[in-house]
Amino acid sequence: MSRKAIGRLKAKNLLLILPLLFLALFFLARPDRAAASSPRAGEERPRLALEKIMAGQDFIGQPPSGPVWAVDGKTLYFRWKRPEDKSAEIYAVSLANPVPVKITREKILENPPAGGASRLRGFFGFGRFGTSWQWDRDRKRLLVNQNGDIFLYDLAARKTEQLTATDQAESSLGFTHDQKKVYFQSGDNLFVLGLADRSLRQLTSFTREKQPEPPKPTEIQKWYEDQQRTLFKDIFRMGFEGFGRGGGAGDLLPALSKVTARRKPFLLTENQRLMMAEPSPDEKYVLFMIMESATAARNTIVPNYVTRSGYTETINSHTKAAENPQHTRLGIVNSENGEVRWVDYGQGERQINPRQWLWSPDGKKCLLVAQSEDRKDAWLFLLDVAGGKTTVLENVHDEAWVGSLGLTNIFWWPDSRQISFISEQNGYAHLYRLTVDGQEKKALTEGRYEVTQAELSRDGRKIYFVSSEVHPGERHYYSLDLRTGQKTRLTSLTGLNEFYLSPDESAVAIIHSYSTRPPELYLQGLRPAAQPKQITLSTTEDFRAYPWPEPEVVTFKARDGVEIYARLFRPDNPHPHRPAVVFIHGAGYLQNAHKGWSTYEREFMFHNLLRDSGYFVLDVDYRGSSGYGRDFRTGIYRHMGGKDLEDVVDGARFLVENYQVNPGAIGCYGGSYGGFLTLMAMFTTETFKAGAALRPVTDWAHYHPNYTVDILNLPQKDPEAYQQSSPIYFAEGLKGALLICHGMVDTNVHFQDTVRLAQRLIELGKENWEVAIYPAEDHSFRNTSSWVDEYRRILKLFESHLKK
Repeated sequence: MSRKAIGRLKAKNLLLILPLLFLALFFLARPDRAAASSPRAGEERPRLALEKIMAGQDFIGQPPSGPVWAVDGKTLYFRWKRPEDKSAEIYAVSLANPVPVKITREKILENPPAGGASRLRGFFGFGRFGTSWQWDRDRKRLLVNQNGDIFLYDLAARKTEQLTATDQAESSLGFTHDQKKVYFQSGDNLFVLGLADRSLRQLTSFTREKQPEPPKPTEIQKWYEDQQRTLFKDIFRMGFEGFGRGGGAGDLLPALSKVTARRKPFLLTENQRLMMAEPSPDEKYVLFMIMESATAARNTIVPNYVTRSGYTETINSHTKAAENPQHTRLGIVNSENGEVRWVDYGQGERQINPRQWLWSPDGKKCLLVAQSEDRKDAWLFLLDVAGGKTTVLENVHDEAWVGSLGLTNIFWWPDSRQISFISEQNGYAHLYRLTVDGQEKKALTEGRYEVTQAELSRDGRKIYFVSSEVHPGERHYYSLDLRTGQKTRLTSLTGLNEFYLSPDESAVAIIHSYSTRPPELYLQGLRPAAQPKQITLSTTEDFRAYPWPEPEVVTFKARDGVEIYARLFRPDNPHPHRPAVVFIHGAGYLQNAHKGWSTYEREFMFHNLLRDSGYFVLDVDYRGSSGYGRDFRTGIYRHMGGKDLEDVVDGARFLVENYQVNPGAIGCYGGSYGGFLTLMAMFTTETFKAGAALRPVTDWAHYHPNYTVDILNLPQKDPEAYQQSSPIYFAEGLKGALLICHGMVDTNVHFQDTVRLAQRLIELGKENWEVAIYPAEDHSFRNTSSWVDEYRRILKLFESHLKK
């Protein structure tokens, strides 16, 4: 697709904007995956080869991605690369015509994309500056920011008009509350453009140029001025402003400007960045959020040795855990006089970071969501915009930390008196209703499951939501009648599902996957008994030729009685030595023991290779994983390598007690957080004879503050938490065989982590370890050759130590 800049195109060529805009949407789609099926009965099981399975989607196939409904509510667009195609194309499909067909940009323009979860707004990278877009309230006009200029598309007339053509890129655009104007940010300031008269008004006067201070008179100069004031009282009374202006004559033209005084400028310092700004519905105020970078914070520099130039180059990465590199502030500027108020959260000197604000449908109330810097509290405030004061509507507190589902998915009801949100306050993420006067609060869902997504229907009578009520490893779509409280399950596909509701709410698009089948696109009418229709088949014949056995989702009791979920791969013909491998997923807060296609698709296929070689493989959702509620998530607070490691070790015990696995022939491996836990397992237990730690964190004080501080607090304030959680302090306990693999250009978990641990192992005189380095790889490998080399070493490690 051409990315030619369109900033100065003539009107007849501007009709290309929206198709290009829509096409760009798909390039930020979620990572593509794929699908599988069983071979014919009686066929010999094919052998899996590392060279094939480590090719990833070249072997599996690429699934559909980025589904988005058109504004007609009937047509769905999506990006898809069929196995026989060389590249992905844009397809259109509908329930009436479920066969996907390629579609041209011109056809897309006749029926543009409707929007994302907010129904009206979208943002995605495109061209030089990226593209943002927003429908008006009636979905008749589409406002587009592309290549830094603003365009207005009229759906009925099928006409595009360019509103700005400037060297300075515009951003943060939207329709004003009355729908008669558009606002946008240009440079560091916010402007409003009238759509009827094209009048342009500046609402803020932010500047980076410090205004010069008026010179202070010397003692001599002050003496002379005092003398003048004493001698010429009439002139001082009348003032000196008229001198030099034609004898003080007035303007020849009548007063055209309504401005009587200039706004007071507000100075933005070098370390401040304007993140977003929006006018209040009455346009009397502008809410703005700035990010302030800590001038003393020092980022880690990552050397890159294999470069185009042949010289060693450097990459700027994140700070270490002890340094908070930045925080955000929310201000309110009076659009008439420029006076700025900082929002008062009523929390004293405590650092509070704003996250978002939401105006009520009637434009009279403003919600504000904020979180404390120490992550212990999240608030939902009612903001008095004129005074900058806040009233607490909801406070979620956690002695550990408030997670991503702690207070989220907030939306207004049509009456502007009630709001809904998802909160983890009672142990599991659930949906709530709250009146903004604070008088009434009600849980709309409850139980030992999670609600992860919710939105209000267009008529305001129902809420559609996603939950794991059926099983922790499944996701389904529900509707909730707000009058009767009746909850109705609308989908039935077993596995993991992502849902995309049509604008008219007559259908839902589903990206569905199962444990042995990568994601495919389905369409379904929005009725409980409706049958979903599979639209795509994306997997390659090579992938489908292997009879992928379904891993069992099992549970076992941890030593403290908590139920732990895991995926079990059982061999048809166990090796005589009955070896086993425990896989430890990364990220920490991630779920992998579910019924859908794994995010770790290469590892899933590798586990089947191990299974075919006679190994038992257990994939554990240890403490700290997502999908099991607040207490399960926070079980690792102040001690990573505590309960999470116990769950991994108890998983190994579960294999020994229930499947007669040889306790002397168990290995483990994992990457990132899984690499960290592998090191803790090898250094602090004797459960595992061999372990492979991939891109591991070895010292949490050197990792990213945005992740680490949630769990371990600040290292300078809680050194005990960091010491008991960091493998580098326990390296002396290594007894089994250890393999460490790390990309040298890792900007997430720095290669320095492995270097520091290697030096520690050298000084301790340890011999049963080795390091494999990958000079051209980041945290996630890109090259198949690197994947193959890494997993060949892991397989060799297990074959050498677990089968003898």
